[in-house]
Amino acid sequence: MIKHNFYLILCIAGMFMAGCTTKTDVAFIDQTDASSITALDVANKYIVVFKEKVNLQAADFPTRNASVKAKAYGLLKKYGISGDIEEVYESSINGFAVKMAPGQAKKMEIDSLVKWVEADKIIALSPIEMQGKPGGGGTNQPPQQTPWGITRVGGGINATISGTAWIIDTGIDFTHPDLNVDQTRSRAFLSKSASAADENGHGTHVSGIVAAKNNTIGVVGVAPGATLVSVRVLNKSGSGTTSGVIAGVNYVGANGKGGDVANMSLGGGVSTSLDAAVIGASSAVKFVLAAGNESDDAINHSPARVEGSNIYTISAMDKTDTWPYFSNYGSVVDFCAPGVAIYSTYKGSSYATLSGTSMATPHVTGLLLLGEIKTDGTVIGDPDGHPDPIAHH
Repeated sequence: MIKHNFYLILCIAGMFMAGCTTKTDVAFIDQTDASSITALDVANKYIVVFKEKVNLQAADFPTRNASVKAKAYGLLKKYGISGDIEEVYESSINGFAVKMAPGQAKKMEIDSLVKWVEADKIIALSPIEMQGKPGGGGTNQPPQQTPWGITRVGGGINATISGTAWIIDTGIDFTHPDLNVDQTRSRAFLSKSASAADENGHGTHVSGIVAAKNNTIGVVGVAPGATLVSVRVLNKSGSGTTSGVIAGVNYVGANGKGGDVANMSLGGGVSTSLDAAVIGASSAVKFVLAAGNESDDAINHSPARVEGSNIYTISAMDKTDTWPYFSNYGSVVDFCAPGVAIYSTYKGSSYATLSGTSMATPHVTGLLLLGEIKTDGTVIGDPDGHPDPIAHH
């Protein structure tokens, strides 16, 4: 059966400081409202996943890519489909994304080579709420502080960090003075002309939590100064497609190395293809996934529901180690981390305070770059009755 169930980027990054912030204190960023595009298919576009990898994992990247592409075009020719292949997946999964009519997709899904066909989806960030307006920027940089979340997880220490953080998100501000971004390896999986630089702010905020430099300005991250790679899968308004997110995961799986960590502060409804891509890529790189902000069981959301030895799903807590009402929960959650009123880097070389499991997740990404994760207590008020352990260095 063709799958039609991926629907929403989970990271609302809302400002939920109970007892501290009123509605009049909050400035809103103008951004696509996810409620208007939730669950919409990309017109006549599908993700096709092959059953067999056919020894492709033993080949180098160009050979794998060419082999999968040839296999894909052979399948299109078989069914008389003239559409261009928009994405090729040769590392995390073997498959492709293509535009074709629904009737053609139904025929293709029963082919002996095909494991499944899934309808591509439009995905989007929910509107972001922010405490006040972004500060800093240009030469007007604030003095360095250590945000409460960094302190709570035992981060911000000077250490030799060999691993890279792959930020699968809206991009990263390449010119931010508090971030060490590898532009050479950074990529965008949107239009062919898109830059991997952040036009939204969300990915830059996540990046600072992971690895803001220990210098004299702004903030310090959990793993200060670690190398960041932008894997941009969402545009200026915070929207993208399931096929684009999978392309980003595929890129990380093909280029990441042992000791590297991928951060996915995004997600939505169930997508078998995205789940499979994360599982496949995690053989090379650790993946840290946001549990989600729907006050729901994370088992109902991809990629949060994915489990594996190199995969970690993260819930959120506030400054008192207490559960915030928005965080998803459930048996697939591995750790809890700070996710309320988190101050970090932002687009335009500035800084901002955001909340959400999107902010909790990069705390754990930073910890993994530092080494083994330990714990320090459990979160208070976990709605599933099994308190998540609080991640710590």
